[in-house]
Amino acid sequence: MNSDSSGRIGRSADGNGRAARKTFGMHQGSGFLSTRQRRLAWLGFLLAAVQAPVSARLVDDSSWLFSLCVALMVATVIIADDAARRRPADAPSGE
Repeated sequence: MNSDSSGRIGRSADGNGRAARKTFGMHQGSGFLSTRQRRLAWLGFLLAAVQAPVSARLVDDSSWLFSLCVALMVATVIIADDAARRRPADAPSGE
């Protein structure tokens, strides 16, 4: 505990009762999808993911696999965009 008379919890190892300076988080990189494109991608993913099992139940052939492949491709794009958004803005894109 800090021996400061105000009762605040703080750093006590260095003997200085001053509050630590504020730090700023990393700047986030921007993805390659805009906000609207990202929302439409999520909508497309959800529609294709719901349509695949419904189609598999109602249709005798294997055409439902196409919906599943489309949903997986859209999910891959969303994941790649999310990874690009989480990368710091000054990080090289090749890593």
